[in-house]
Amino acid sequence: MWTRRPEWTRGDRCGGTSFPVRGERPTRTLKWPTPNAPPRSARPERGVNVREPIGYSLTEIGIASPAPELVNRQDPLLSPRSPLGNLRKVGSMKIGIIGAGNIGGNLTRRLTALGHEVAVANSRGPHTLTALAEETGAKPVPASEAARGAQVVVVTVPLKAVPDLPAGFLDGAAEGAAVIDTGNYYPQQRDGRIAAIEDGLPESRWTEQQIGHPVIKAFNGTYAQDILDRGRPQGTPGRQALPVAGDDPRAKQAVRDLIDALGFDTVDSGGLDESWRQQPGTPVYGSQGDVDAIVKALSEASRERTAEWRA
Repeated sequence: MWTRRPEWTRGDRCGGTSFPVRGERPTRTLKWPTPNAPPRSARPERGVNVREPIGYSLTEIGIASPAPELVNRQDPLLSPRSPLGNLRKVGSMKIGIIGAGNIGGNLTRRLTALGHEVAVANSRGPHTLTALAEETGAKPVPASEAARGAQVVVVTVPLKAVPDLPAGFLDGAAEGAAVIDTGNYYPQQRDGRIAAIEDGLPESRWTEQQIGHPVIKAFNGTYAQDILDRGRPQGTPGRQALPVAGDDPRAKQAVRDLIDALGFDTVDSGGLDESWRQQPGTPVYGSQGDVDAIVKALSEASRERTAEWRA
């Protein structure tokens, strides 16, 4: 079974090596490139598109209006005094989150506050999630049950733990469920050598093969605290944008709509084979830029991994 060592949840040093945990701000030993804001004339490469409707909405894929018992739940970030102010809410969904660390925990907080029915799991069992459940109203469940009936499933576990996820854990998900992979490959710092990724297979394509279900790559280069603090209403100048990659246009649009409801713009970074553009070591990784900055960063990415991101 997969486990998370306590020091990994803090983003501190592990065994004398400083490394950025998914969603955490890095220590000074490793530098996350944050590109300068590009000129308006910047153009993305082919296959890198800013957020554009592609004909699918949450209601069109069968997502109902909020359940009556969830209508009155308020996101503390949506108060009149919050910069999120009039942030649009989407219809209520069933969402399964596997992994309750930095990204998983903060997504649980925000998504329950937006009125979604969230089931959350970790490697140690539901009894260890009591505090998070009491704080958010999420339902703690075993990892094998987190996806049951879910229209969106978030897999946010260390990459080396993906093969240890319960067999068939997605079998009970809703038809056409969007599966979000937030994973990153940290060979020297955590995951060890994964030969297929070392040979050039994008991280999320490897994850997709392990779990037997298409995935949408998102949130992998996002600071966990940003999920709580940096959401803004649509149209806000400088609104932070997140890259999203995947092959299924319908699932990708559902994920982009969900991210929009969380208060962020999105940039379509292409199919899953293009998701290397947002892996560790690329210009977009850790960026808090707006759409223009993210488009520019994606276009400047190199597929070749630098030494610190190889085994």
